[in-house]
Amino acid sequence: MENLCLGVKVKTQSCEAKKKSADKIYNRIMVTHLLMDEAKENRIGGAVGFNMRTGDFHVFRAKAVIVAAGGASHIFKPRAVGEGMGRTWYAPWSNGSAYALPIAAGAKMTQMENRIVLCRFKDGYGPVGAYFLHLKTYTQNANGENYEKKWYDQTKELVGEYIDHHPTPTCLRNHAFIQEVAAGGGPIHMVTKEAFQDPHLETVGWENFLGMTVGQAVVWASQNIDPKYTNPELTTSEPYVMGSHATCSGAWVSGPEDLSPPEYFWGYNRMLTIDGLFGAGDTVGGSAHKFSSGSFTEGRLAAKAAVKYIQDQKADGINVSDKQCDDFKKAVYKPLDTYTVAQNEITGGTVSPSYISPIQGLQRLQKIMDEYVGGITSNYMTNGNMLKRALELLDWLQEDLENVGAEDYHQLMRAWELKHRTLTSQCVTEHTLFREETRWPGYYYRGDHMKLDDDNWHCLTVSRRDPKTGKFTMEKVPVYHIVDEKEKKKAS
Repeated sequence: MENLCLGVKVKTQSCEAKKKSADKIYNRIMVTHLLMDEAKENRIGGAVGFNMRTGDFHVFRAKAVIVAAGGASHIFKPRAVGEGMGRTWYAPWSNGSAYALPIAAGAKMTQMENRIVLCRFKDGYGPVGAYFLHLKTYTQNANGENYEKKWYDQTKELVGEYIDHHPTPTCLRNHAFIQEVAAGGGPIHMVTKEAFQDPHLETVGWENFLGMTVGQAVVWASQNIDPKYTNPELTTSEPYVMGSHATCSGAWVSGPEDLSPPEYFWGYNRMLTIDGLFGAGDTVGGSAHKFSSGSFTEGRLAAKAAVKYIQDQKADGINVSDKQCDDFKKAVYKPLDTYTVAQNEITGGTVSPSYISPIQGLQRLQKIMDEYVGGITSNYMTNGNMLKRALELLDWLQEDLENVGAEDYHQLMRAWELKHRTLTSQCVTEHTLFREETRWPGYYYRGDHMKLDDDNWHCLTVSRRDPKTGKFTMEKVPVYHIVDEKEKKKAS
């Protein structure tokens, strides 16, 4: 259990170190935009945001900026709705700022199609990893059968030799789960009754939830489920977008000098394609399985590289005009002005001819992503025509977000969370349209390209949004295997 809960300790320990090292800490600041240098093209100049309690506007002029914000939850419609809204696996407050900030500034992004779907305990999203690894539990269908082997041949048709990798890729285990439920074999259960007969393992199982997902224990209690006597249900979650867990979404950043091929290196480790802008954790694409300790380590790498960038005098002569800051200030507070003017046009209810509320916009975004970009409603299925339609609807949503209204500073935060989520969603959709294959069955399916296609798509996808036009351009970037594939297969 010590290793399984490492993230909890890393976060608290690293936070204490940060507090001691910082001259001044600004809390509760919603960073909305990055500032760009006006003396040299494509160079960072700082960031702006507002205090969510006082409403004060903050301008941070900087020689280098590190984006270490969170990935994206709630861009797809969640399974938990109504009074359960907000019950998600990934942090509900992660609104895609890790991506929207660099996307809006014109940085390149990579693998944004590589969203993740989690197999989790139903309704509470309690983690299953500790149960699989520590308690040695396993899954079965409603008839008590090991269903995964049943889908081996069908999965091999889609992905070829990848099904024979050990351990089995997570998305392929998801695929078997999804297919089994669709074929009528659900619900799927985690077999806990055997492990929980051991008092020590029973204690470990409960402590795992009480330490990380108390809500799951509450769900079980409310449904009279004791995992010692009843095998609890599992489900697959709505998709999330992140760069720190098991998937690779994020910014296209420079790698380390000693290992990177020329295409992967441009001077400073973890620097984005904007000079002086660095990333860590969810922000950085193409480097999955960092989790807490890896994200913390990546933050140290980015910080050291940012200091070297400044010491090398790469940030000399930065000019950020007051006009740029003032323009952002007007944009930041516009939702407050919109609401103040338009609130008197309605006498009751929440539907206005002149503005939309953040929750209305969020539900609209989730509906688009869910129905067209491979969410739970379509059983994670999409295709080229659906994705093109999604882009049309997202463009119209972006137009309407010019008239999002906020009645107070908390709703102003929600408005900017929504704007960041929507921009992130556009990037996800562009990437999903560009990759014409199903690289990760179990995470999503391209119904018009159902098979994995290594001949044409064994590559990284890279995008850039033009800040002036808002249009995305896409390209393929080669994958270099630092670890020899033949040696890796021998080892496995």
